[in-house]
Amino acid sequence: MSGRCRFTMVLLAAAASLLFLASPIRSGAEERMITGRITTLDAAGRTLTVTDGTGTGWNFKVARDAEINLHAFKVGDRVTDTISRATPRNMMSAADVLKKGDKVVPAGGY
Repeated sequence: MSGRCRFTMVLLAAAASLLFLASPIRSGAEERMITGRITTLDAAGRTLTVTDGTGTGWNFKVARDAEINLHAFKVGDRVTDTISRATPRNMMSAADVLKKGDKVVPAGGY
């Protein structure tokens, strides 16, 4: 192996190490919560929309194994939806699926 080739390999290895060290380390237990009022609810269809304090509507589909009883809620109820798995804020979509371990609970306040 030539000196130039060896130098290139060392340089690539160093660059890869720097990229690894520069990448953020995220906790696997990070939760995301949305608090607001239920603006649409279809308990039979297992969907709801929660509008937060900024006026943003968050649409959710509730998986059958989610253990969330949508019949316990009505339009106008203030709730907190908790997604228990790691979900970076910029990746949270407006059509998230609530799965087992996620929650929809009554919230106090406005």
